[in-house]
Amino acid sequence: MLRIGPIFLIVLTLILSACTQTEPKQQSSPADSEKNPVQQEIKQKGPAKTEAPKHLDKNGLPQIDHIVIVVEENHSKSQIVNNPSAPYINSLMKQGANFTNFYALDHPSQPNYLNLFSGSDHGVTNDEVPDSKFSGNNLGSELIEKKYSFVGYSEDLPYVGYNGAETDNGYVRKHNPWVNFTNVPMEANQPLENFPKDFNKLPTVSFVIPTKLNDMHDGSIKQADHWLKKHLDPYVKWAKTHNSLLIVTWDEDDYNQNNKIPTFIVGPMVKAGQYSEKLNHFNLLRTIEDVYGLSHAGAAKTCQPIKTVWK
Repeated sequence: MLRIGPIFLIVLTLILSACTQTEPKQQSSPADSEKNPVQQEIKQKGPAKTEAPKHLDKNGLPQIDHIVIVVEENHSKSQIVNNPSAPYINSLMKQGANFTNFYALDHPSQPNYLNLFSGSDHGVTNDEVPDSKFSGNNLGSELIEKKYSFVGYSEDLPYVGYNGAETDNGYVRKHNPWVNFTNVPMEANQPLENFPKDFNKLPTVSFVIPTKLNDMHDGSIKQADHWLKKHLDPYVKWAKTHNSLLIVTWDEDDYNQNNKIPTFIVGPMVKAGQYSEKLNHFNLLRTIEDVYGLSHAGAAKTCQPIKTVWK
């Protein structure tokens, strides 16, 4: 019998190992990764996708937590823009979207407030208390129907739900359109002193209406500018970090610029700049309705929302 010694086995093992070749692993160098970082990203995460910004919906409108609307009085665009008596207002115009071709629709005041709030003047052609209340769709009723909230805050309103024509302190009903609607609860008609100090408690959409002395109707531009800064600047600063918006518009011009009025919006979702598309109160109403997915009141049904200004 052939006997194989241990030395022979060791030699045989070495010979076999030398004959077996190990295929080296291919490794990508750091330089290869740097050449095409996009491709490296695709390998890790799959095909690249192009998506709309998360803060814009499929219609190109932002999600907004709160909107506050202030209505000033009886001045044309040319009277306000670059006016040294309105430094705060002009600073807001520069911070936000300044609409340079924005128009009111009627004279005198009251029909314009109704247009902005409900898409119609309801046949009202003067500043007198309407003969009867209205029941049609309006911004307040539409918000409430969709489980959002609405309040109008009027300076020097005597008490919640007040239905009178005016007060000695400068409140006038003609600047308060929601009081004319049976489908807006009286609790939505509030004095300005009830405007929340904690802005997290604001309704979804609210109006702020100064008295005639503070909205440029009877008082000066300088006085109205100071009032706006005092009462709304804290909200403007808060809104920047709380996804909220300020809208400032005028009811009508002074009959000298074909009813072209100043209007601007300020908030973190707004691209600052000047925008020259022709707009009016109906477009503004339609925009707010579409932001919250509401139905459309009056002429807002056939108007386009404002889409060019959003980030």
